[in-house]
Amino acid sequence: MNEETPHPSASNEPQVWSRRTSVLAGLGVALVASAAGWGVNTWLRKGGFSGVGSLSEAAQNALWSASFDQPNGPPLAMSSFKARPLVLNFWATWCQPCIAEMPLLDAYYKQNAAKGVQVLGLAIDQPSAVAHFLSQRPVSYPIGLAGLVGPELSKNLGDEQGGLPFTLVLGAHGELLHRHLGRLHEADIAQWQWA
Repeated sequence: MNEETPHPSASNEPQVWSRRTSVLAGLGVALVASAAGWGVNTWLRKGGFSGVGSLSEAAQNALWSASFDQPNGPPLAMSSFKARPLVLNFWATWCQPCIAEMPLLDAYYKQNAAKGVQVLGLAIDQPSAVAHFLSQRPVSYPIGLAGLVGPELSKNLGDEQGGLPFTLVLGAHGELLHRHLGRLHEADIAQWQWA
């Protein structure tokens, strides 16, 4: 054999096979991850779960005894939100469905604040990220920094999957009127009735 034509040796075959296997495995993993992501996003776009239920006494105590810092302002004591209807929305700056529904929540708040309806956003995010986000996309309703406490509180309030956005609608007496996991749409908000 001359030196210009390399001799195919058995030692080259595993390397070629190894590269092919790696490429195929990588594509398989990417496909599975993409499908899983699509399924979760589709489930969330469709609303995940929605409905009325009840809050346990422990969940109510955890909610009404909590206090959250604001990006710009004094701490928010949840007890100050009692005795009036409340829309409580858990969100994050990195959550696209959360961001998409914020203009609807803001419009709802502006239309109903004079009737005593409150809207509160609880950000499950870094304070600096929330402050930066709100400087670019301000909302009229208050935002609390729920941080690491937020996921546990949200779970106690019925978000067993830990998904975002997660919204509760509470009546003036603290009764649970609506609970929704996933992006809100106008049709969802139109169903909110105040007892």
